[in-house]
Amino acid sequence: MNKFRQKTVLVVEDEALLRFSIADTLEDAGYAVLEASSVLEAVGKLGQYEDIDVVLTDVDMPGALNGLDLARMVVECAPHIAVMVSSARRACDLADLPSAAHYLPKPFTPVGMLSSVGKILSLKAVEAEKSAASRRRA
Repeated sequence: MNKFRQKTVLVVEDEALLRFSIADTLEDAGYAVLEASSVLEAVGKLGQYEDIDVVLTDVDMPGALNGLDLARMVVECAPHIAVMVSSARRACDLADLPSAAHYLPKPFTPVGMLSSVGKILSLKAVEAEKSAASRRRA
């Protein structure tokens, strides 16, 4: 991740008003935002844009795939992208959450969401630096 580039968050939420609110909050905080209303739309965005830093997805999504499916795909296929999964109703599915993904319970405040996004970006930056350092030593 280039630390000097504006960070990009892909917001995956089927409830339009909530998605718009999350996107506005992130944009006001200086993030670039992409939006998707389904897992399939999110997969398309992931294939279309190279510079996505964080995927923030709801668990309950329309269609055959849910946010946990998306989280597993991103963690496996694009481990450089941070993943945050959010839900108000699906706490029992946390056992299915990939170990590299983070959980953000709903309802969340704008400050809480921004704090969580900042923390996972910091964690990814540390991981990337460690990985680069170990490659330099090898």
